[in-house]
Amino acid sequence: MSAIDDVLRANREFAKASPPGEESPRPRRRLVVVACMDARLSVERALGIEPGDAHVLRNAGGIVTGDMLRSLVLSHHALGTREVMIVNHTDCGLSNLREEEFREQLRAAGCSEDLPSSFHAFSDVDENVRDQIRRLRGLRWTAERVTIRGFVYDVLSHVLREVSL
Repeated sequence: MSAIDDVLRANREFAKASPPGEESPRPRRRLVVVACMDARLSVERALGIEPGDAHVLRNAGGIVTGDMLRSLVLSHHALGTREVMIVNHTDCGLSNLREEEFREQLRAAGCSEDLPSSFHAFSDVDENVRDQIRRLRGLRWTAERVTIRGFVYDVLSHVLREVSL
């Protein structure tokens, strides 16, 4: 049995046990979380977020990329979010990635086409969080309208630590 078959079975059980919902697409807490896709970080559980509370946007490294910005603009302007929480974590795979070596591995594996211009590797997780905060704060639409704060989640202790600029 595949992992997809397992989650489909779990979804059928979830649907049977869950009453039909009429939830609004507008998050109750007016919060959007930008987080890494790492499987060790269960954003909803770690932050006490229930369905309907917040938008949770994830990618490798919790990086504010062009597509992440697209989702953030929609979340704010169309769906009313007012706060952005950047969540990176300890022991991130991108913190040890060497971009050129990784590109060489991909080329050797025959995967040299359609690669992104950057994988956004970093060596200091706190500085990466600061970079994402600065990127968002530098946008005209966030100035004085959006609260932006950044955090590092410790994958061993599960504690969230705020990162200051």
